[in-house]
Amino acid sequence: MQHSGPGDAAPVFSPALAPAQGAAAATALFCEAFDAEPDGVWYAPGRVNLIGEHTDYNGGTALPIALPHRAHLALRRRDDRTVRLVSSQTRDSVDVLDLDAIGPKGTPGEVRHWNAYVAGVAWALERDGLGPLAGFDAALHSCVPLGGGLSSSAALEAATAVALDEVNGLGLAGTAAEPDDAGRARLAASCVRAENEMAGAPTGGLDQAASLRAAAGSALELDCRTGRARRVPFDLEGAGLALLVIDTRARHSLVDGQYGARRAACERAARILGVELLADLEAADLEERLADLAACGEPDAAELVRRTRHVVTEIERTRDLVALLRDGRPLAGDKLARAGALMDASHESLRVDYECTCPELDAAVEAARAAGAHGARMTGGGFGGSAIALVDADAVGAVARAVVAAYAREGFAPPAFLDAVPSAPAGRLA
Repeated sequence: MQHSGPGDAAPVFSPALAPAQGAAAATALFCEAFDAEPDGVWYAPGRVNLIGEHTDYNGGTALPIALPHRAHLALRRRDDRTVRLVSSQTRDSVDVLDLDAIGPKGTPGEVRHWNAYVAGVAWALERDGLGPLAGFDAALHSCVPLGGGLSSSAALEAATAVALDEVNGLGLAGTAAEPDDAGRARLAASCVRAENEMAGAPTGGLDQAASLRAAAGSALELDCRTGRARRVPFDLEGAGLALLVIDTRARHSLVDGQYGARRAACERAARILGVELLADLEAADLEERLADLAACGEPDAAELVRRTRHVVTEIERTRDLVALLRDGRPLAGDKLARAGALMDASHESLRVDYECTCPELDAAVEAARAAGAHGARMTGGGFGGSAIALVDADAVGAVARAVVAAYAREGFAPPAFLDAVPSAPAGRLA
């Protein structure tokens, strides 16, 4: 895909490592740190969500794809319960942990920083009845941008899960070519537990499911209540389209309170309305239920109304986009216009009702639309991170340059860009 062209500012694209490059980098780091060869190298992709934001923990539907950008984990099983970890970001120091001593965030065994996403998966697998596990040495080399809202943490968890699955003989993952979806759903649940309890991030299961259960060339229709996942055709190249990911470089964190506050508000709204999850609300009855919520007497009733309206309408938008992509017609003309309109409406709902965008995200979306994108929206948890734009394949460079120019006018740090090609799920590389 051609990205360069005339203009004052040159967009910077973050490349995905080829599989052989990722395997070689992780292996070299492992050998350097531990003076031994790994048992293998496993990988897991980051993700972007086409639509269906903040629906996962509300029991709704989401529509992610796996990215070609992956976390690569070289790992070797040990004969004891020790875990030794190193990453390309911290290659000068090896962290040593004891599987018998680690515990959730806030306990004496709390594991800090990125180690929580690796050791935490082993801890969660054991708590979910899949242990005891052997200790291990592991080296991480990832090209999933950190803090970009592209699930770098879930990629690390999923890579760890498939590696531990294999070296401990759990038999859950199958292979990337022939995945065991039920087994991978079980691994994904343990990854979610690791992120929630060990890392302290109150996320739903979207990211881990995408990393473990997506498929090349397809989006993943994920029912976040039942765990059911179905592939949805998403052939961008065949339609002459591209999905441009705009990493705003506005750092975000899912453990800084904003994400948890949104989730808590949704849980309170569901209790007030007498349902288990907001996904239980029918779109046809939404205005009546929102009126009930507005009259509940809570001091933040207006805020609860906005949060609820976003969730219910976002679930409907996701269902509409899934139906569009499944109808068998090319993604062109009125169908493309409708898909873009759903993306645009999703962003506006996230901006106004869920209040989880930021100036950098809004500027990226507005600039992409003005430059000809068929639709654009933030993706991920928000409060920073990334946006996506559905564009003609030959317009990628022009749209990216327009976003760079808009950032320069606003005084923002330059953004980065990725090509989002629907890619394969977690598996073994070498």
